[in-house]
Amino acid sequence: MLAAFAQAASPQAASPSAGPASGPAALPHPTETMVVLGSPVPVPLAESSVSVVVLPVEGKTLSLESPQELLRQDSSVYLEERGAGGGQADMVLRGGTFEQALVLLNGFRINDSQTAHHNLDMPIPLDAMDSIEVLHGAGSTLHGADALSGVADFLTAAPSATSLRLRAGEGSFGENEESTLGELARKRWSSRLTAERNFSTGFMADRDYRNEDASSESWISSRLGISDLLFAMSDRSFGANQFYGPYNSWERTKGWFASGRQELGSRTVVAFGYRRHADEFILLRDNPSVYENNHIDGSWQASMRHTRTVATSSVILFGLEADGDSIRSNNLGLHARNRGAGYVDLDFRPDKSRWKLSAGLREELFSGDLQSALAPHLAGSLRVTDQLKLRTSGGYGYRLPTYTDLYYSDPATIGNANLKPESAWSGEAGADWTASSRLRLSATGFYNRQHDTIDYLRYLSAIRPANSVLPASCPTDTWCAVNLSGLHFAGVETSATWVPAKGQTVQFAWTQLVGAQPPLNSLQSEYALNYPVENIHATWIVALKHALNVTNSVAIAKPYQQPGNPLWNSTPYPVWNAALTHDSGKIRPYLRLANLSNTGYQEINGVAMQGRSITGGVSLWLGR
Repeated sequence: MLAAFAQAASPQAASPSAGPASGPAALPHPTETMVVLGSPVPVPLAESSVSVVVLPVEGKTLSLESPQELLRQDSSVYLEERGAGGGQADMVLRGGTFEQALVLLNGFRINDSQTAHHNLDMPIPLDAMDSIEVLHGAGSTLHGADALSGVADFLTAAPSATSLRLRAGEGSFGENEESTLGELARKRWSSRLTAERNFSTGFMADRDYRNEDASSESWISSRLGISDLLFAMSDRSFGANQFYGPYNSWERTKGWFASGRQELGSRTVVAFGYRRHADEFILLRDNPSVYENNHIDGSWQASMRHTRTVATSSVILFGLEADGDSIRSNNLGLHARNRGAGYVDLDFRPDKSRWKLSAGLREELFSGDLQSALAPHLAGSLRVTDQLKLRTSGGYGYRLPTYTDLYYSDPATIGNANLKPESAWSGEAGADWTASSRLRLSATGFYNRQHDTIDYLRYLSAIRPANSVLPASCPTDTWCAVNLSGLHFAGVETSATWVPAKGQTVQFAWTQLVGAQPPLNSLQSEYALNYPVENIHATWIVALKHALNVTNSVAIAKPYQQPGNPLWNSTPYPVWNAALTHDSGKIRPYLRLANLSNTGYQEINGVAMQGRSITGGVSLWLGR
């Protein structure tokens, strides 16, 4: 949950063993890749005992259309996008459903209490981000509910120089994009203001979109410590043709987010955040009176954490958290719930030893009939040599049903007010090898066993099988929410980074999954069985003369074929993207080419993805 709040961004954390400050310190700036996910305090990436991938955003914004494009570089992440432009997309980690992945912004929860379809509805622009950290595996001990299969944290960082950036571009299918970024950097105070929008007439009927977002963030250093204040808002509207069934639907989401974080000396951090999100859905765009939903949900979160040094080099973390959410909807009704949690984590690092151990325990209490959850976690690593590190970890994750899971009802979908919370045990073991300054390799084997998995099922035919897990009241051709038992996954994820020559970098990531599912007896799964059994991503970055950079990336995914379901195509499909950018000077042109292979594919059953497209523009940089 807010346990990632050792900092506003990874590189800005204070050392837990530091003494009291004698006066206001200068704002820190990135000097080393640090991670906060899965660890009680920030640690260098090379020393992490869990599987964490760090995806830098700074310096790559011209080659990216949206943060989702960067997430695809992690082969254990499978994005279920419904179109271009960075609109609605669902994130799947290690085979879990998109509802089982926790999304954070600077450690604050972004997961939507109405429906997890909006979890990646980030309120801040791409230009405001510094990096994305992705934790593979259960993370509920430190990060709270929803972290069954992993966590993604979108991080910002204080600017290191005063500058102004303006960008504008156009592309295929009537695409248009503009953004502005203004940064002011001082020794003890920094601020960033960002805004962006992109829109398109769509590559097919009723697939147009318009995305707008803006943010303002300030960092202030005082005798107490660093203060971080963030305010952001977003507005996204899009044609939702085939998104939720055979309908020419339309949807609009709007929201704002505000957070404050305050260091109280070098050992204590307090934080508070609030998120408001609205969703307007029209089933038939050309006839809105047939069916329309309006949902408004809000959530608040507060945390306090304290670290103490133990035996010189070890750290113990204590944390308290509280959060609540509510919804007002013409379809879902009026509901609210609250949670409170306490947790402790010991990071044991004996002096001059090559091993370390981290153990944590979280107790979370829920309002109403959802009772409580106890989430343990254990992780350890051994550095065999300076080049080779072995690591292993295991933990427990859990998730409450969203309000849509519980109460939603429309002509295609019916919720279930009797759903139980879902949970999962997971474990992993892996190795990281730095073969040389030019080659780094990593491999991890993992296992995940789920309980009471929340999914939506429907009959494949009018003939209903005996002993069906669906209630008799579920109509034919309607998705009905249920709890499934007996779902588990095993897999291997590997990655390699190779520098064959100066100015060239090759990155390769491959994840293979083997899942065991309960017999569904002629039933179709909407979410739980929509995962790739093979997912490969390769990137080749070449720095040419005159500050020109060429990026080539190829992704190949093979979806799981649901037994007895002829409606889903499990044929592997490739997607090739490329970008050419000029990364120096005041005027910086860029060119992005998406789906150069012009592959026809679907990441969500029945939702066609955009074919080949080209976007080009120019960015004006003023200042340092």
